[in-house]
Amino acid sequence: MAVRVTLLAAARSASLLAERFDDDRPLDHTGWHEVQMASPGLVPLAAAELRYCAPTARSRGTAEALGLAPLAQVALRDCDMGRWRGRTLAEVTAVEPGAVDVWLRDPRSAPHGGESLLTFISRVGGWLDTRPRALGLDRPGPAQASDRDARVVAVAEPAVVKAALVYALKAPPATYWNIDVRPLSTAVLVGNAGRWSVRLDATV
Repeated sequence: MAVRVTLLAAARSASLLAERFDDDRPLDHTGWHEVQMASPGLVPLAAAELRYCAPTARSRGTAEALGLAPLAQVALRDCDMGRWRGRTLAEVTAVEPGAVDVWLRDPRSAPHGGESLLTFISRVGGWLDTRPRALGLDRPGPAQASDRDARVVAVAEPAVVKAALVYALKAPPATYWNIDVRPLSTAVLVGNAGRWSVRLDATV
C-alpha cells in the first residue's frame, strides 16, 4: 500500500501580502473568505486517516476552518529565518545585500543565523518519510491489499510545500526558487519513505 500525502497551502494573511520572512500572523478577512469559498472542493481531505497542520496561526486557522481537526507538527514549521524573521526581503537587502546574495546562491548558507535552505528541505523531507510509520505501514507482516492509498493531509506554509516538492523529486535545492505555491493550492505526493512521486489529479 502506498501513502498519499496531500499538502494544502494555508490561506492568505497580512504577512503574505507584505511578503515577510517566517511571519506568523493569523488569517486576514480575505483569507477567511477564500477558505469558505474553496471549502466545497476541499471537503474530501477530511476523510484522510491522518490530518496535520503546521504550528503557524494561519495554517491552524485554515485547517480548523475546513473542519480537519488537525494535529500540529513542529517539523512542518516554516524555515527558521533567524534575525530576518518578520522582515521583508527589501528591508533585509537594504542593510545586508551581501548576505542576501549568499543566501540566494548557496543552499547550505544561513547568514541570518537560522536554517539553511538545505537543512529546511531535509527537515520537511524527514517528516514526509516518516508518514508510512505513522500509519503503521512499516510493521512486518503480510502485505494488505487495498483499492486505494492510505491518505494523509497536511496544511502548511507555501514554503513548506515547496520544500516537500523539491525533496520528493530529488531535485537540486535551487529548484526551490522556481516553484510558486499559491494560497489554498494543493500538491499530492504518493509513495513511501525515500520514494515519492508527484501526482496531478483533477480533484483532491
